[in-house]
Amino acid sequence: MIVAIDGPAGAGKSTVARAVADHLGFRYLDTGAMYRALTWLAIARGIPLGDGLPLAELAEANPVSFDGDGRVWIDGTDVTDVIRRPRVDRLVPVVARHQDVRAVMRRRQRELVAQGDAVVEERDIGTVVAPEADVKVYLVADRDVRARRRMADRPGIGAEALETDLRVRDESDAARMQPASDAEVIDTSGLEVDAVVRRIEELVRARQPA
Repeated sequence: MIVAIDGPAGAGKSTVARAVADHLGFRYLDTGAMYRALTWLAIARGIPLGDGLPLAELAEANPVSFDGDGRVWIDGTDVTDVIRRPRVDRLVPVVARHQDVRAVMRRRQRELVAQGDAVVEERDIGTVVAPEADVKVYLVADRDVRARRRMADRPGIGAEALETDLRVRDESDAARMQPASDAEVIDTSGLEVDAVVRRIEELVRARQPA
């Protein structure tokens, strides 16, 4: 079974997806982390980020993988923590906007999804990467709530910088931040994580064979 969880930055995708995967005993796939991993590797190797073709070639030669604990690996390196640093935060939208890069990443994402029993999160899983997903959820939240959550996740970054980053991300992702027609839209603004997780687990149970 595949559970697709989409939504904008700060809506709670990562926290909720990890919890759902843990409860169900499924793999957790943070496909957004794949673009972060590629961005980190490109920076480390001094590859310019403005040209999509060499970045796509780098992605093809260095497929991102996830271990049993959901940690992110590229080029034999565990990059789970380093890809959350401010520099990667700032530059990952530059890398992710290249269509050549997205084509390579989507192929890799579909390979990972095809292995089955996974909770997959990003922005276009239910519409592009895995439109056949058994359960599709689209999380939303008020802008100020999303900003506060990102501040809590990144205490070393100022509020103004995070607000700007959130606005830029929303603008960059606008074209692909649409829920699938059969997705369950959940507003997480006033909900605790456990409540959101329970609602998704109910959707999973409803789609499982008797």
